[in-house]
Amino acid sequence: MRDSDIRWPQIVFRASRPLDAELIETALEAAHALAITMTDAADVPIYEPDVGEHPLWQDTLITGLFEPETDWQSVLANLHHSLPAAVIESAELTEIPDQDWIRAWMDQFKPMQFGNNTWIVPTHYQPPEPNAVNISLDPGLAFGTGTHPTTAMCLQWIDQQAPLTKDRVLDYGTGSGILAIAARKHGATLADAVDIDPQALVATIENAERNQIDNISIFLPQEFTNTTPYPIVLANILAGPLIELAPYLANQTQIGGFIVLAGLREDQRQQVWQAYADYFTDPEFKSIDGWVRISATRV
Repeated sequence: MRDSDIRWPQIVFRASRPLDAELIETALEAAHALAITMTDAADVPIYEPDVGEHPLWQDTLITGLFEPETDWQSVLANLHHSLPAAVIESAELTEIPDQDWIRAWMDQFKPMQFGNNTWIVPTHYQPPEPNAVNISLDPGLAFGTGTHPTTAMCLQWIDQQAPLTKDRVLDYGTGSGILAIAARKHGATLADAVDIDPQALVATIENAERNQIDNISIFLPQEFTNTTPYPIVLANILAGPLIELAPYLANQTQIGGFIVLAGLREDQRQQVWQAYADYFTDPEFKSIDGWVRISATRV
């Protein structure tokens, strides 16, 4: 059989309660599904759950992917042991053609421009503007590829400030290292990258090497002991940590320096700014798709 003839069967359930979704997931596991995915069926995103919580959407699509030669009579019999017949009968059984899954996933990502002179370019593309500041970056395990409004707004800010001649930059919550790399490519002397996720630090080093960028140092928070404030502090995280870290990040910003805060939603803007208002002045607020960036000057 040619690879192009291979078809992968999948069954898709729709659950209107998180408990039902969990039951369906368990049933698919028992039926030996190769992969199980859950997606939002009603475009109602979940933002910033509490620590330790893993909430599901109220309306969820649960998809089970199976081997091409799956015996569906056996699968359905197995599912009937765990789920009501009406639930199984309402599910949709389809097949998807075989393909280069990694390439198909990568092809979703195209070169993106931020500001006047900054591009994020996946490695399988040539830079659309060879003379611009081009950052070679592929999606990976760590957060930050430029596709999210929070990252986009931070890249736009860096582009607007360039050149960052002789500036030192702190990228707190670095993710993929994209902001630290952008700052260095725009002229910053060095960048320190901090993240709670060791995988993010690995991704930062790999992305810096891919872009032939040095003078980026990585740290877990407990290992970061800097005592010299920075002219620029970037913190693209979430509203809760931003509020908690306000005194700390203020102390990391030199007098007259800039802080850039992102990862917060429109309804969190005032609360986050109140945490920083005693330390900073002249706030500028930028919004895209309900997400907010705050930039301000240290006093």
